[in-house]
Amino acid sequence: MRGALLHAVGDDKLDIRDDLSLTPVGPGDVRVKIRATGVCHSDLSAMSGMLPQPLPLIPGHEGAGEVVEVGDNVSSVQPGDHVIINWTPACGDCPNCIVGQPFLCMTYVMRGFMESRFVYGGESTAFGMAGCGTWAEEIVVPWQGAIKVDASIPYEAAALIGCGITTGVGAALNTAKVRPGSTVAVVGCGGVGLSVIQGARISGATTILAIDPLESKHALAKKVGATHACTPDQLMDALGELTAGQGFDYGFEVVGKSQAIMTAWQATRRGGDVIVVGAGAMDDQVPFNAFSLLFEGKNLLSSLYGGSDVRRDFPKFARLYASGQLDLDSMISARIKLADLNDAVTALKSGEVLRQIVLLD
Repeated sequence: MRGALLHAVGDDKLDIRDDLSLTPVGPGDVRVKIRATGVCHSDLSAMSGMLPQPLPLIPGHEGAGEVVEVGDNVSSVQPGDHVIINWTPACGDCPNCIVGQPFLCMTYVMRGFMESRFVYGGESTAFGMAGCGTWAEEIVVPWQGAIKVDASIPYEAAALIGCGITTGVGAALNTAKVRPGSTVAVVGCGGVGLSVIQGARISGATTILAIDPLESKHALAKKVGATHACTPDQLMDALGELTAGQGFDYGFEVVGKSQAIMTAWQATRRGGDVIVVGAGAMDDQVPFNAFSLLFEGKNLLSSLYGGSDVRRDFPKFARLYASGQLDLDSMISARIKLADLNDAVTALKSGEVLRQIVLLD
């Protein structure tokens, strides 16, 4: 089968090849034919080494497809089912799963560093990003990593739900629990930032400020729910105009940079919630001072995978899309082929594109 292989961190080009195969399906595994997969900033982070991954690597973690084979012990799905790939499968038994935080489960994340699911060149093995590797025509995942979704949902929309939508909309609905009538600021208007904006709109926020240095992104932010937009250097004027200088009830950081976190902190009122959504680097220190952390009374929250239980949220977000409340079609900036992935990675680095979706036959 075809797929895109990263041999070493920092490689300029992916190795697009057609001699990939999969390891056998185990008793608790599901083999999925990928029909659509997104090109996400986290994929870039894996390729650059910012997000550590085993090598060689098939990138890709945001995908949807059709079940083609299941292990003997799998009853949750069957061949022919449409599924969304869950890159953080929950084991159900670890301390995080037991207390209702399946998005923090590390069981299968760690297993993904040890189990190479792909074979290339006849006998060389390769790993899948986050245990997935959706930049290949087929993948094998634990049954918890394939969540059934209604077959009426287009694969490209389902793929977006697999990461960007769940991360962003979930941050607003699950982590922040944005209240109706509240005010929201969102720093970063990429795919996940736009998803946060949509989550805030669905939650009933009355004022939603989109903050991004690229003014070309402001129009789409408003289309999907932002009431206002500005660049970071216009933030103080926006604070005065929209909140009488008090700040917003919620400030979301969706960039993965310490500077963006501080911008979200600055935008948030005393006693408000600052939510970190972006995936940052381990050596990027955030310069909070102890006085501000206490006396400004702000709550600093992290939102990994939107704080979601995907068994509940994947179908929920699919229903929101089907009912017209969640705009996924506007999030897609290009539909491409697997052979176009190197160009897609270059385009994503420029910052001008949102979600490029790879469509597979």
